[in-house]
Amino acid sequence: MRAMDLAAGILERGAVRLEPFEPHHRAGLAAVAEADPELFRHIPFPVAQQGYGPWFDYLQVDQAAGRSIPHAVFWNGQIVGQSCYLNIRPREAGVEIGSTWYARAAQGGIVNPTCKLLLIGNAFDQGAERVELKTDALNAHSRAAMLKMGATFEGIHRKHMRRADGSLRDTAWFSVVRDEWPAVRTGLEARLAASD
Repeated sequence: MRAMDLAAGILERGAVRLEPFEPHHRAGLAAVAEADPELFRHIPFPVAQQGYGPWFDYLQVDQAAGRSIPHAVFWNGQIVGQSCYLNIRPREAGVEIGSTWYARAAQGGIVNPTCKLLLIGNAFDQGAERVELKTDALNAHSRAAMLKMGATFEGIHRKHMRRADGSLRDTAWFSVVRDEWPAVRTGLEARLAASD
């Protein structure tokens, strides 16, 4: 059995770069996040009510404890959002990719497929056997994006977690397992090639 040893590091392809959180990322991420609170309609953390700073602090605590690796996402040298490794489980060789958001200007193009190619590929390179993705079952946009990238829909966990407003949400779960990764990677690379 190969152990998963998921370490933080900079991931980069073309105009997209992911940097593990450092304190200096806070201001740039907050500026982008707080300029458009509607981006967080389906995110459980109450960014619209509390601002971005408390979420950044929470993710940094998780990062220091080894439970997550949050990344600032750059596109053409500018911070445009974040995407994180969450629920890191070395024994089970599993990890979740989530707490992902992008400024509107970075949506619908190369940023998300590039981030997924980098993050999923890096996880499998470091011993993962399963990569999970999840979203509010009401978030049709994210669900469609996960299917488009080739992830497998695994079902709905009913009343799984609290939304920022306190209501209970149903959560749609997706995954990519190691033997599916070559086909998923090929599909993502083809999408990016078509965008060049």
